[in-house]
Amino acid sequence: MADLPAIVLVHGFWGGAAHWTKVILELKRRGHTDLHAVENPLTSLADDAERTRKMVQQIDGPVLLVGHSYGGAVLTEMGDLPNVTGLVYVAAFAPDTGESPGQLSQDVPPAAFANIVPDSDGYLWIKPEKYHESFCHDLTEDEGFVLAVTQKAPLGETFGTPITDPAWRRKPSWYQVSTEDRMINPENQYAMSRRMNPRRTIELDASHASLASRPVEVADLVDTAARES
Repeated sequence: MADLPAIVLVHGFWGGAAHWTKVILELKRRGHTDLHAVENPLTSLADDAERTRKMVQQIDGPVLLVGHSYGGAVLTEMGDLPNVTGLVYVAAFAPDTGESPGQLSQDVPPAAFANIVPDSDGYLWIKPEKYHESFCHDLTEDEGFVLAVTQKAPLGETFGTPITDPAWRRKPSWYQVSTEDRMINPENQYAMSRRMNPRRTIELDASHASLASRPVEVADLVDTAARES
């Protein structure tokens, strides 16, 4: 497997690197051992892009970037590095120049948009009692409860920061659409996927948490991208 790229997994809002647990194990079963899951602060797009950029620059050799949710915006912003061979979007934002995840969500609101609320410090949360139905309705109630308790809230302004120069215009891309997503409207996912003209798009009848509810299929896509990039 030495000829395959390292894989860097980029989490989204309301969770950290551990959201990739099941995908990591599936990739390991396929022989991928050069795996990295960045833990972003979710304090600003610039901070998250820089943290991910630093991780990629520590890797000697080619890198495949994989982003879930807002993580797609992060790799869109920083992914045009020389050693990045491709970008995989997992139910993720892929904004164009001047677009932000917040703007895209306002233009085509997802079903659970009203369940995102700010606190007095400016952090955005999914209402804990609404987390399971909003984010991961195809996981068990217990799994949803744990994810709700451990959710990692972003600063609100992170949601509204526009992309400057999208990496998907220059890097090969792959996209996974979650057709039952309540956090990013599936119409938005289809639209973002079409305009980037990915090498492959797959559809899963999954929630926003497809990386947890359908890890085999997500890992299949990432493995395919690693072999094609």
